[in-house]
Amino acid sequence: MDDMLDQLEAIIRDRRRNPATGSYTSRLFTEGREKIAQKVGEEAVEVLVAALRQSPDEQLDELADLFYHTLVLMVDLGVSLDDVKRRLRERHQAR
Repeated sequence: MDDMLDQLEAIIRDRRRNPATGSYTSRLFTEGREKIAQKVGEEAVEVLVAALRQSPDEQLDELADLFYHTLVLMVDLGVSLDDVKRRLRERHQAR
């Protein structure tokens, strides 16, 4: 697993199966899908604000937060990165 997103997905899946005390990821799963979805929305807004008003370094931080929270939501929904990659390939091939 060389890809960081794949590694992060595996860590998130493990936190769901094996909650760890003090883990932010475990806490998100405990709080439920509504909270996870809310965090994705908040992070998306923060990405927009950063894109318009913040430094490239801050933009990168916000994008990373959005990717992380999106992965948490995906795991909660039972969707994998491979599923998303497959869908993107299907869309590309349909053109």
